[in-house]
Amino acid sequence: MDDVIAAVATARGEAAIGVIRVSGRGALQVVQRIFRPMRRSVYEPKRSHAFTLGCLENARGAGVPIDQALAAYFRPPKTYTGEEMVELHLHGGYAPLNGAMRLLLENGARLAEPGEFTRRAFLNGKMDLAQAEAVADLIHARTEASGAAAAQQLRGTLSEKIRAAKETIADVLAEVEARIDFPEDDDLDFIPTERLESDLRAAAKRLRALIREGERGRRLRDGAVAAIVGKPNVGKSSLMNQLLQRDRSIVTDAPGTTRDLIEEYIDLQGAPTLLVDTAGIRDTADIVEREGVKRSEGRLETADLVILVLDMSQPLDENDRRLMRLSKGRTRMAALNKADLPAAWNADALEMDAPAVETCALTGEGVEALAETASRLLFGTNAFSAQPPLVTNLRHLHALEEAHCSIGLAAESLRGGASLEFTAVDLRGALHSLGLIVGETAADDILDRIFSQFCIGK
Repeated sequence: MDDVIAAVATARGEAAIGVIRVSGRGALQVVQRIFRPMRRSVYEPKRSHAFTLGCLENARGAGVPIDQALAAYFRPPKTYTGEEMVELHLHGGYAPLNGAMRLLLENGARLAEPGEFTRRAFLNGKMDLAQAEAVADLIHARTEASGAAAAQQLRGTLSEKIRAAKETIADVLAEVEARIDFPEDDDLDFIPTERLESDLRAAAKRLRALIREGERGRRLRDGAVAAIVGKPNVGKSSLMNQLLQRDRSIVTDAPGTTRDLIEEYIDLQGAPTLLVDTAGIRDTADIVEREGVKRSEGRLETADLVILVLDMSQPLDENDRRLMRLSKGRTRMAALNKADLPAAWNADALEMDAPAVETCALTGEGVEALAETASRLLFGTNAFSAQPPLVTNLRHLHALEEAHCSIGLAAESLRGGASLEFTAVDLRGALHSLGLIVGETAADDILDRIFSQFCIGK
């Protein structure tokens, strides 16, 4: 897997600069066929990581230039992929980039597959699988907080903790296997069982700490969903527009204006959050509005956070109480809207155990407090000021949970005096699960699935 691959590494469109990556054994020879330095006839870089100015032209054709460009040669193994690499920096338009790619493909390169540069970096030991996935997370990060979490994983912070846990488990496994192989050898000084149990408890504790971060991390990486629900005309759409700081939902005095789900991402206190403005939930004979109500109830059941909007200027009715019942058991909060009008009731009248914030969707009063409360419920704190979570990937979270379960079973069999073969099987299972995170035990189909989600050129 060291043939020469090439791909545009920057976003397509009109831009000042476009970058093409070329990697693999013979990458320099391919580029030499199409790149002419300004002061020499042949591109022969004197040193690695240095730029040379020249022109891109097809040596087999009439020598008509495609574009003026900079070429940078990267000598292995100190490259992104660990292979010989060349980068071409052109003007960032469709014509020069397409022309340059055509020349590269005509002269010995092939088009890279999605994520193939990073996959080669993983296979060549430049990064582990958790770091490779962090590359994609960093590219797709919607906010600074999710980007900070990905950057921390790219530095290898999660990988270090995984390897530390693996080392502890491997040491216990080595001791268990020695007892299995030499059960009656009095000359061997075996570690006390209590010490082995203590080591496993310590490893399990470290994994539990990572697992606890998993849900907040998943929301930070993939985005949380906050559904704004309420009966018609309580101000849901107006609150949506205030949170977005623009008119996204239609606002009228007529009840039932919103008949479908309106969704929009916002940066909520540093974390990506999908706001969903739902249709007013009430009993209705209108077939279209009834479908909207059905979709709203479905979104209420799946949302990470329910923001229940209640009209403080009107007495609570059966529709309000129905929504309180529907949202029971969910992570929720109440937005007590129309606080600028005389109040018909106060927060003490609510029959729900949830934070409540008084708001006025017309003036924006209380909207900042609403956003802060929503962020705290979803992410535990202000997402950007908090330490970025180490676990943001659902695949990693599942592997950690499986490893934690296996450690628990191993510790239980040790404590109960069961056959040591059972303990060894569970410890190997824990090592396998943790190996999936860093790529030591990942099968090819898992790698294919992961890297297929990358963009071409990364």
